[in-house]
Amino acid sequence: MESPAADHTTVSRIIRSRRSIRHYRPDPVPAPLLRELVDLALEAPSSFNLQARSVVTVTGEEGRKALTEATGGQPHPQEAPVMLVFVAEPGAWREDRGDVWDTATRLGAWSERFAVASPDDARLFHENLWRRGLEREYAVKDAMIAASFLMIAAHAAGLATSPMNGWDEDEVKKAIGAEGRDDLHIALLMPLGYPAETRLHPGRRDRSLTVFSETYGR
Repeated sequence: MESPAADHTTVSRIIRSRRSIRHYRPDPVPAPLLRELVDLALEAPSSFNLQARSVVTVTGEEGRKALTEATGGQPHPQEAPVMLVFVAEPGAWREDRGDVWDTATRLGAWSERFAVASPDDARLFHENLWRRGLEREYAVKDAMIAASFLMIAAHAAGLATSPMNGWDEDEVKKAIGAEGRDDLHIALLMPLGYPAETRLHPGRRDRSLTVFSETYGR
C-alpha cells in the first residue's frame, strides 16, 4: 500500500502534467476503462448528496456526428472515440431521492436522524435557490465538479480530455435524446481518447495576482 506522501506526489504530478487536447487517435477506449472513469466522476461531491448531474457517454458515429454539428464543426467530437456530455439536473430536489438517504444510512455515513431531516432541509435550501434564480447555477456546479474528477482520472489512465466551450445547448440535447427538456441543462462537453498531439504547459499567472490571504485583492 502506498504511503500518503507517495499518493500526494502522484496526484500532484498528474494534475500538473494534464493538458487540454484537441486532436485524438481513433483507437477505442476499452469499455471497462470508460466505465471506471465515469464511476470515478460520479464519486464527486454534490450539494446535499443529491447527485443532481448525469453523464452521457457517446461513442456511436451518429451521435458524435450530431455533437460535431452542435459544436460548429470543432475537431474534438470528430476525432475522439468518446464524447462525454455532463448534464445538470436542477430539479432533482423535487424528485424522490430516497435511495440517496437509504444508502447513506445503510453505509453508516449519516445518522438516521440526519437522513430523515435531509429531504426537508434539501427542499428548503433549493426552494430558496429557485426563488433567487440560482437553481441552474448550483446544478451546473455539481456537474462541473464531476467533470473535473474525470479529467484527472483520465489523464492518470493515459487518456486525454478537453473541457469544451462553444456549443448549441438545444442541439446537444437533441443529440443525446433530451430534446425539449427545459428541466435539464448541458454543463459541459468533453472528448475522451488517446492523444494525437503533445501540448506544452502554457503557464499560469503569478500566484500573487490570483491568490490572496483573508481578503480579495492585493
